[in-house]
Amino acid sequence: MDITSILTESVAHNLHFISFGLLILAGFNLPISEDLVFIISASIAAAVYPENKYLIFAGCFLGAYLSDLIAYSIGRHGLPLIQKYGYLKSEKMKERFFSLSTYFKKYGGKTLFFGRFIPFGVRNVMFITAGLVRVNILKFMIIDFLALSVTSTALFVIGYKFGENIDLIMSYLSSYKITIFIIFLAAILIVLLRYFLKYKRE
Repeated sequence: MDITSILTESVAHNLHFISFGLLILAGFNLPISEDLVFIISASIAAAVYPENKYLIFAGCFLGAYLSDLIAYSIGRHGLPLIQKYGYLKSEKMKERFFSLSTYFKKYGGKTLFFGRFIPFGVRNVMFITAGLVRVNILKFMIIDFLALSVTSTALFVIGYKFGENIDLIMSYLSSYKITIFIIFLAAILIVLLRYFLKYKRE
């Protein structure tokens, strides 16, 4: 057995702890994608350790749920630090906060439930905002649990199906590797160009 196989099996064997830890860190607003953690964890479970899939899902689910509560608690109890060091410091975050605050006041629990389906950092901003505007903790926990049950199941199933068919997918992608490389390179160049133009305007 080579070193790659040993490392892969070691990661898969402890994946429920690794996924749990990563999602907990996401609660502190670190740039960790909950969606990717669920999908990658499920893919590894399917490809390497299918007998452990329920434990891995439980680790992901519990990590995501506690992560949401951490973000909520930061908003509810850490307002002075938030205002001074982050979150509300930038104009963009201030706009997000006031927009979400308005939605919370107008639509209440619906904002929390449907907002959980929006990726790319919106969730954490929403959870922190929920704490800032003093959404009832029990209400937050119930609604978030229900919404997470839907999103986590969907993401895990997608990742698991991907892992089950990884050999077929990779063989298909290998036929188009040059095209994929060009698209990937073009995407990087577009992102760099956008940042350059934005920096130049500022």
